[in-house]
Amino acid sequence: MSEAKAAIQPRAAGSTSSGGRLNWRDAIEQTVAGLGYEPVDVERSARGLLRVFIDRLPGKAYAVGGEFVTVDDCEQVTRQLQYALEVDGVAYERLEVSSPGLDRPLRREADYARFAGHEISLTLKLPFAGRKVFRGRLAAGEGGGWLLHFNDGKADQVLAFALDEVREARLVPVLDFKGRRGQQTAPAPQGDDGGSER
Repeated sequence: MSEAKAAIQPRAAGSTSSGGRLNWRDAIEQTVAGLGYEPVDVERSARGLLRVFIDRLPGKAYAVGGEFVTVDDCEQVTRQLQYALEVDGVAYERLEVSSPGLDRPLRREADYARFAGHEISLTLKLPFAGRKVFRGRLAAGEGGGWLLHFNDGKADQVLAFALDEVREARLVPVLDFKGRRGQQTAPAPQGDDGGSER
């Protein structure tokens, strides 16, 4: 399944980032949220590329049905962001709005709560038991922490972690063409990765 994406080319010359009411990240997040989408991530890259990742909110009805972001969603957000960024004086050369993809990153506490029960790939900041990368089923723990249920190749294990210990977490794509809500099997046994990083 490909990602939905909309991009525009250079905006008017002479725009600056000074004089804006909000910082550029806040302006983008408020605009995206105001349109009824979740701002997943924002990246500023070389040569003026501003990349915005959006997702649909669970339970919200959209003009085009379905669970996943469409090209129409991206185009609607792109049009509104062009206006908002102009008003706030945010400089960029090219704007790209797209879905977060099937391997959506988990960044906020709300992301972890929304995707509890799903299989994720988790990279810790510091090694635990000689490794940093784990793959398993996410669950809420007691006292606000999180659990990852996985098999280390020998037995089922549970890793307890806090969000400040995580370098990166992403959904593991479901390739059964039924989407994230499709039937998922137990995670495949994972051998020791030697603590390697991506």
